[in-house]
Amino acid sequence: MQVARRRRRTEKPEFSIFGKRVGRRAVLVTSGVSALALAATGTAFAQTHQFGTQQVGQTTDRGQVISSDQYIAPYGDRLVVNNGKIMSSTVSPDGTHLAAAVTDGGMALSVVDLKSWKVQQLIGNSAAADLRISGNDVGQESPAYSPDGSQLWLGQTDGYTKFTVNADGSLAHPTAVKIPADGPRHALASAAVFSPDGATVYSVVNGQNRVVAINAATGSVQRSWPVGNAPRGIARVGDKLYVSNEGGRPARPGETTINSYNTQVAADPVTAATTTGTVSVINLAKPDAAPASITVGLHPTAVYAKKGAVFVTNTATNDVSVIRTANDKVVQTIATRPWPEASVGYEPDAVTLTDDGHLLVTLGRANAVAVYRYTTPQEPVSYVGLLPTDYFPAEIATVGKQVVVSNTRGVDARRPTTAAGHGTHDTTSSVQHFTLPNDRVIASQTAKVFRQNGWTNGSLKEAASKGHAKPVPVPARLGDPSTIKHVFLIVKENRTYDQILGDLPQGDGDPALTQFGENVTPNQHALARQFGLYDNTYDIGTNSAEGHNWLMQADNPEYTESSAGEYLRSYDTEDDALGHQRSGFLWTGAQAAGKSVRDFGEFQQFLAKPADASWQNLYCDAKTMDATGKDTAYPLDSSSPIPSLNAVSVPGFPKFDTSVPDVYRYQIWKQDFEKNGPANLNMFWLSSDHTGGPASPAAQVADNDLAVGKMVDEISHSRYWKDSAIFVVEDDSQAGLDHIDGHRAPIQIISPYARHGVVDNHYYSQITMIRTIEQILGVHPMNQKDTAASPMTAAFTKKPDLAPFNALANRTSLTDGLSTPPSCGVDTPAAQNPNAAAVPAAAVPAAEKRLADQWDTWKSQQRLTGPNAVPDYANPAQMNHLTWYQTHNWTKPYPGEARIFAPNDVPGAYIPSSENDG
Repeated sequence: MQVARRRRRTEKPEFSIFGKRVGRRAVLVTSGVSALALAATGTAFAQTHQFGTQQVGQTTDRGQVISSDQYIAPYGDRLVVNNGKIMSSTVSPDGTHLAAAVTDGGMALSVVDLKSWKVQQLIGNSAAADLRISGNDVGQESPAYSPDGSQLWLGQTDGYTKFTVNADGSLAHPTAVKIPADGPRHALASAAVFSPDGATVYSVVNGQNRVVAINAATGSVQRSWPVGNAPRGIARVGDKLYVSNEGGRPARPGETTINSYNTQVAADPVTAATTTGTVSVINLAKPDAAPASITVGLHPTAVYAKKGAVFVTNTATNDVSVIRTANDKVVQTIATRPWPEASVGYEPDAVTLTDDGHLLVTLGRANAVAVYRYTTPQEPVSYVGLLPTDYFPAEIATVGKQVVVSNTRGVDARRPTTAAGHGTHDTTSSVQHFTLPNDRVIASQTAKVFRQNGWTNGSLKEAASKGHAKPVPVPARLGDPSTIKHVFLIVKENRTYDQILGDLPQGDGDPALTQFGENVTPNQHALARQFGLYDNTYDIGTNSAEGHNWLMQADNPEYTESSAGEYLRSYDTEDDALGHQRSGFLWTGAQAAGKSVRDFGEFQQFLAKPADASWQNLYCDAKTMDATGKDTAYPLDSSSPIPSLNAVSVPGFPKFDTSVPDVYRYQIWKQDFEKNGPANLNMFWLSSDHTGGPASPAAQVADNDLAVGKMVDEISHSRYWKDSAIFVVEDDSQAGLDHIDGHRAPIQIISPYARHGVVDNHYYSQITMIRTIEQILGVHPMNQKDTAASPMTAAFTKKPDLAPFNALANRTSLTDGLSTPPSCGVDTPAAQNPNAAAVPAAAVPAAEKRLADQWDTWKSQQRLTGPNAVPDYANPAQMNHLTWYQTHNWTKPYPGEARIFAPNDVPGAYIPSSENDG
């Protein structure tokens, strides 16, 4: 790593012209923005401006900067767990240990000694584990201790792993307890509780919509009860079991439904989000009776019982249902929406009640614990305030007077894995503990939580009346007119800033980590020079399942966040109603604002194509379409299960499939564009830079670069250019390293109104980009995250520069690496382009041939191509290593490593792929 290249953000100018560093004022004057306009903008958008030019990972007086537009500085003591994300946790009955189910770090369980405040034991299928088990898949809900603390049960894909608990709190003797699959539906074991004598385990079988009673000694299933859809949490009160059904009750005839793990769930026809949430009540004293059902909020998750009440966290309606166990009625609903400006997006996901009458609720997406005074089920609670946590608190418990919180993402992707740079899978988690402070301290901490989240009054200013404001690129008030009428959102796949633009000396890059520099991405480099370079912008998600949600929903809903330990119920939640927030998507918001929408592949789930539609044939077909203007000879059909998206989608534009070249996608779009023109919101998924298809990684990234360049060329030479803005973004940046942070990604803002030729060092994120699009089109923000985000006003100027972009020919052969050349001939850019890169040597060095063959075998087993291609099916650590080896022709180890590894020897190869399923 080139440490000398790093610069303190507080010491560098916020803007620079390419080739010349200048102060902010000089650039702003050049760009034609008055101080008055900036003052007005600052008044309207004071929230995420607080980051200035700070970088992710930097510690400030407000806390550590993370990639989700937040600071973190937890109250109390923190223990960072460098073994991946804590998906769920439970405290032992004697209060001495915490068993945490973990993922994305090579383990399935971390046992924390709460007395010594250290990780005592690691359990998983990695060689680094203290205790080996067969798989690292973990369910959504907590492991369960027996009442006497002698056993621990961990929910997994096909049942449980049962452990013996040693006297020192460590685990031993793992034993599999299998629950058979029901056709295509695995058990997906979730929460469990024991009978008082420890003889029976009552298990939530999430994947099969039932609860079973298991003999704790033999592991045999003794009884089964049907419950609602996607049961998740469970609590026992006397002879009754209370079970939360995240997908609500079974659908009724005639209702609109959307799939969720082979179950049709009642869902909204526009947002495709679930419309019911229930708690099933099983009466163990009358085991043959059908379970009763209690209606609660949407997406009920955690269930906690104490003092005659059952508390249920409803993550989608952002509240807690209080059920009085004496009559099984909901007697009050507690709002967990601390910021008046937004009603959704806080995601309460765990709850506990202290002995002195404080109800504590974790707000996952707000990085906070909400504190309430509580007396009885019927007596309304009183809100006290908030206490800050680390990133995404998921569990909370009391141990005596101590409160213990488990935070899923801890301090973000800062796990020390290699000195060469950071990756998004360098995930951490953390545990914090504290004694509940007095009200005065809670009040001061509440203000701190507000600052850390950017929650300010007046964040969302609505237009006072229509038609009176003068159009500007990014209006200060939502609903005021914009000079931009057509927005193009181009979503790419998986690259970090350093991988693509680290070779640009004007930005804060590390060329040692650059894999696809200017010889591979000449258009991306040219676009950065013409329209601006953004070197402090971050993706939020760790993978595609999260990344596309952040772009389409300005959030990764709690369901998807908590599913990451297994990813079998769903990965791409396009086809899962549980992954959709009730406030809708970017496109439904645009439609509600009266704007037209056209979708080209983004958030599509299904793809049908002719058997002979190979990469080679589609590549040749694209050339024919370009030369003749004819329609494709290989009609494809891409679709979505979400009705509102399917209605605005172009079916012939293919979704993710690395056996489809992006230059083909470009031609499909071009014909539609020239025939129909653009909509107000145009969404695209151009995915070849994911790599893993038939051509080499460099060829696929070059294909993506050329398609984007040609698209910008087409738009900028059209009559629509004068009022257009093109946003280019990666869905996530998991496929490589970056010397600042693994979430840092290349973005581009391309428009006559973009600040041309500047280097913009402001902190931006995918959320701020989506908020910018919303502000331009008058789309109401979807949740508290994009409501709090500041539009990227500094990236725009009122004075347009109408100079078009002229696409550059590719320098890297698009057909490099193909085992079978296309019938129309191989691509030879050197024949037309003196700047073309030399085609990499075809022969793998003899010393690495055996390893390369092993990698070819591994790659053939990944679902990277074809109609059933799945983004990120391939293990990310392995995929990143393969891409590095190929781009360096098998001559250079992965950064920070001493040798080239075989697939199964890759450090980090234990990271769950999307086939657990996603």
